[in-house]
Amino acid sequence: MNPINRREFISMASAAAAGFMLPDLALAGNSGSNRPPNIVFILTDDLGYCDTNLYECRDVKTPNIHSIAENGVSFTDGYVTASLCSPSRAGLMTGRYQNRFGFEHNAGGPLRAHKEHLGLPVSELTIADHMKKADYATSCIGKWHLGSQPEFYPTRRGFDEFFGFLPGAKLFIDPSLPGVINEPGFKFHAGAMFYKLLEFWQEEMSMMRGETLVEEPEYLTDAFTREALDFIERKKNDPFFLYLSYNAPHTPLQTTQKYYDRFPHIKDEKKRIYAAMVSAVDDGVGKVLQKLKDTGIEEDTLVIFLSDNGCSLFTNACSKDPLREGKIWQLEGGLRVPFALQYPGKIPAGQTYQHPVSSLDILPTAVNLAGGSLPGNIKFDGVDLIPYLTAQTHTAPHKRLFSRKGQISTVRQGKWKLFRSEDNNWLFNLDEDVGEQKNLADKHPDKVKELIRHLKTWESEMVPPLWEPKKEREATLDDVPITICI
Repeated sequence: MNPINRREFISMASAAAAGFMLPDLALAGNSGSNRPPNIVFILTDDLGYCDTNLYECRDVKTPNIHSIAENGVSFTDGYVTASLCSPSRAGLMTGRYQNRFGFEHNAGGPLRAHKEHLGLPVSELTIADHMKKADYATSCIGKWHLGSQPEFYPTRRGFDEFFGFLPGAKLFIDPSLPGVINEPGFKFHAGAMFYKLLEFWQEEMSMMRGETLVEEPEYLTDAFTREALDFIERKKNDPFFLYLSYNAPHTPLQTTQKYYDRFPHIKDEKKRIYAAMVSAVDDGVGKVLQKLKDTGIEEDTLVIFLSDNGCSLFTNACSKDPLREGKIWQLEGGLRVPFALQYPGKIPAGQTYQHPVSSLDILPTAVNLAGGSLPGNIKFDGVDLIPYLTAQTHTAPHKRLFSRKGQISTVRQGKWKLFRSEDNNWLFNLDEDVGEQKNLADKHPDKVKELIRHLKTWESEMVPPLWEPKKEREATLDDVPITICI
């Protein structure tokens, strides 16, 4: 489709719909251009709810991440669909609960993922597929974790460009280089594991540009930022979709002297390295935001910031307060994540939005802004957030949000959350108990029955997992044994 004609069409359609839209929601930016907006989607990896300044609960200063909220909106109740990396990414990448197509469990390490062909089913359309159809340039930079076989490559799932790695984790930099700080005992656990993978499965752990293996000597967080700036510069005159998927602050805990030296006051070595990793991401976010300003397209760009799940408590370095548990768990600390966005001139700045929203909402929001349309024969689970953030719609975006991983499933409805493991039920009032400490199931049996009914209706639309989890571990919740899938 000719891009000029397309933009003219969008402009006319926007004008025709003026009676149903706020005037400042026209797709053209304040610059006066008729271009549809760019979409920059920044994803972090295992970032804790309070690892940034978004909710004013972390000592590590992240002014650039916080500026997204200052210039737009922060979501206090922003959710992902899974508490592990790859199923969460499958949900946000498709705008569909990953349980609809069997991506219920983590895609495993690179060896298993490659051997067993674990990945996002090729029958599923990605957000990049939809943006390509709307004539957008598309780029995936960073961690993929949706399959390592060729049919799963980002370049075959709607992305014009890819610079990053395929599996769930990777060394950020050669740990033996001068100025590289690794977590204590690194060479005896994480370092040894990654070196073995590099030795026996080099291709699956290597960096790729497109579908070609490349070497990258720079600290990965900085390298991904570098590539994002280059893409923005090259595509600044045309609408683009940039998926910038940092692997920080996922393990292994590694940083460079530049970031490490910012936190001499943190005496715990792990926490200091972790803080440095988060600070590196914040620097990257700041450079991306500045690039949008320098190229004159800031007001033509929607920027979204999110984490793929809660933080890894086993690092003893992250902050999930005031939530309970973290990554792996279907409690708030695993599913509720830092979430903010900005769209200057279109979305009022400085908002704090308290209704539950979901990573599922990113796809329909982006596609609608692009002037695209979603196939009517596919069930999508997200909503376009723009009407809710511009006071066109005053109801909550979602009546309910669900999750399921193995024997554990949850449903969030208003202030209520049901956590269910087999026949055991926990009911929490999140307005009064965000830390999920008081089980109210016995006090509100009718509410439990209602939520179970909704949960079962939702589960009737889902399919069985395509593969079993790598391993399981026993845990307890209020002294009741439950099985946690990993």
